[in-house]
Amino acid sequence: MASHRKLRAAAAVCVAVVVTGPVPAAAAAAPGLAPGPAPLAGTAAPSPGDPFASLTPDQIADRAVEATQSATSLRMKGRIVSDDQPLDVDLALNDRNDCTGRLKIAGGTAELRRADDITYMKGDETFWRASMGSQGMPDGRIAATVELLKGRWLKVAPGQAGSEDLGGICNLKALLDDLDRDKDEDRDGTRDPDRGTLTRGRDGKVDDTPVATLVRKKPGGETSTVSVSQEGKPYILRTVKTGGDEPGSITLSDYDKPVRVTVPPPEETVDLAKLNRGSPA
Repeated sequence: MASHRKLRAAAAVCVAVVVTGPVPAAAAAAPGLAPGPAPLAGTAAPSPGDPFASLTPDQIADRAVEATQSATSLRMKGRIVSDDQPLDVDLALNDRNDCTGRLKIAGGTAELRRADDITYMKGDETFWRASMGSQGMPDGRIAATVELLKGRWLKVAPGQAGSEDLGGICNLKALLDDLDRDKDEDRDGTRDPDRGTLTRGRDGKVDDTPVATLVRKKPGGETSTVSVSQEGKPYILRTVKTGGDEPGSITLSDYDKPVRVTVPPPEETVDLAKLNRGSPA
């Protein structure tokens, strides 16, 4: 499922920010998914009682990565740009690969739920047409499938086509593991000169929580900004990217809060296996 692979890739990069630099997401978001203000500019101006006062930007980043990777759950909300196409994301997910939330792509909207390794997706007509059209499905079959799925959830079990791609969106551990991927590259003594240097910008707030601001400027005018909580664990609370090919913003919140997924009743679902055989639900 091409669209689902794009969703998975987009979700993965929205947390790979501190070590790697950029995080794709857009400067403007759809209603209800506002990404928040642009990154604060200027030189470092730590707040009184700053817990990071004695640390370098790289050391702050290391602590933020470690704390964020220890999370058992979180919520990601904002807009990601992939292949010049905006994807709005509002997902709560945990370390058991459960998730629940909403996606918007190509003007269409879909609800996503995953529990016990089974994924459920309920999209509007625009979403399904864009998804199936990207797979080269004939117009006649698209129309019939859209009619069958109207008001119903597509149920995708493990091992079925698209299960791995859809499940990857909800794989919290895999998403957070990406935070360290550039460290692995540096262990052999090499460093990408285009990665830029991490510096500290002016402190600010994300939803009333004081944050330290880390800034990475790369050649070509691309700037990535990461907001790290100064209260409690040093979780990453917001990532913003300006310039470059994929500008935007993602806010991370609700760390370690329970993720409650409501499984759709059987009478409101369509099994993917039956759908692929052309059988009635």
